[in-house]
Amino acid sequence: MPQLPLRGLWFSLAIIGGWALSAVVLLPGDGPTPPLLLALAVLLRTFLQTGLFIVAHDAMHGSLLPGSRRWNDRLGHLALMLYAWLPWESCRQNHLHHHLDPASQSDPDHHDGRNRGVAAWYVRFMAEYLTPSQMAGLLSSWLICALLLWQLTPHPLINLLLFWILPLLLSSLQLFVFGTYLPHREGSVAPGDRHHARSLPLPRGLSLLTCYHFGYHWEHHEYPEQPWFRLPEKRHFVTDRGLDRAGLALRQVNR
Repeated sequence: MPQLPLRGLWFSLAIIGGWALSAVVLLPGDGPTPPLLLALAVLLRTFLQTGLFIVAHDAMHGSLLPGSRRWNDRLGHLALMLYAWLPWESCRQNHLHHHLDPASQSDPDHHDGRNRGVAAWYVRFMAEYLTPSQMAGLLSSWLICALLLWQLTPHPLINLLLFWILPLLLSSLQLFVFGTYLPHREGSVAPGDRHHARSLPLPRGLSLLTCYHFGYHWEHHEYPEQPWFRLPEKRHFVTDRGLDRAGLALRQVNR
């Protein structure tokens, strides 16, 4: 394998390792937990769960390990399997189609043109990724985990719900709200913008916590080859030069 930038790889391994380590620590827990610590643990698991999808997302764009399609595919496949047994190739194709024609009827992540509310849009968004085989794999993994936990903790189902099922649900909402709904909803996109996207006006720290900087969504569409941790740089590149989204779109049209 040729010499490649490794920053994305180290971040990805940290996210995957943190997800696995937190599961090993939290799932077998058997003592009462103060509510604040419990909430923080759930939020940590949610953040790491979302991170698994972000790892796979960067692999879809080939930015996890630039120049190595094979290792991007392998790591992306692993991250999606850990996330929710999602099928790698169909998810990859769906996401690339989203970039080809965002916020259109052919965009698998967009609403159907009639039901534009957040709830209906979320249901359609999820339906694009859930399949019978994927759900069978996910449910099987939960069942196996519950059987193992039965030998380790008096609260196997509660722990499974709090530290795996709930974080997965919250993560899907996080990815939808900050990565699809808010950036692509009607009425918030500049006229003439070919990406049909806007960036959320969030400070860098909050942007990281909300969705690994994918609230800087216009920048992601303009620079899809850039990994998540470089999106703040692209955000500053655009705003520091006074190139708002409408202005840059107009420049591109007039070239």
